[in-house]
Amino acid sequence: MALAIFDLDETLIDGDCSSLWSAEMAKLGWVDGDAFLRRDSELMALYAEGKLAMEDYMTFSLSPLVGRTAEEVAFVVEPYVEDVIEPVLFSDATRCLATHRAAGDRILIISASAHFLVSAIAARLKVEDVLAIDLHEEHGHYSGRTRGVLTYREGKVARLHSWLEEHGESLEGAYFYSDSRNDLPLLQRVDNPRAVNPDPVLREHAEREGWPILSWR
Repeated sequence: MALAIFDLDETLIDGDCSSLWSAEMAKLGWVDGDAFLRRDSELMALYAEGKLAMEDYMTFSLSPLVGRTAEEVAFVVEPYVEDVIEPVLFSDATRCLATHRAAGDRILIISASAHFLVSAIAARLKVEDVLAIDLHEEHGHYSGRTRGVLTYREGKVARLHSWLEEHGESLEGAYFYSDSRNDLPLLQRVDNPRAVNPDPVLREHAEREGWPILSWR
């Protein structure tokens, strides 16, 4: 029995849940649609190039939530997951999750997206263990700020090691599935790295190291 760790965006789903959520907020009238989505695209392009400062993206993407309660946001996230996310789940990903469950492995989703999005998607996938970017609240309302170490690049490694200690788990025999060069710090620390739909940098690294390359499109 081992730990099976999965990235979320472009790994389990065909898309990025944060960008899809930005489009959803535009539909809800929470943002100025054209300008907000244009800026989202600019920041996501930096992410793809490995140049994004995640703090900048979170400041931008959380601004429409300032003053809203977690309950108010959860109320619209549930139909968003059903209507937007479910149709873009990779069938190969759900089969891979089922294979690990059948083997008795513990499944963990670790993502550089906001926890309220990742946990809602994980619940739909029947995955209980989640590490994602935690949000700060003041008097029961989102403040627009994050808290703790961001689950991005080396931050994923740091948060994972804290989680391992807390839950009495180890990385012995662990798997990690990801599409992104940004996850190389964690991919290099597991016994069974898996490059899923890899970007060019991750593909080159996986080919050089002899890592399995999976196509889930």
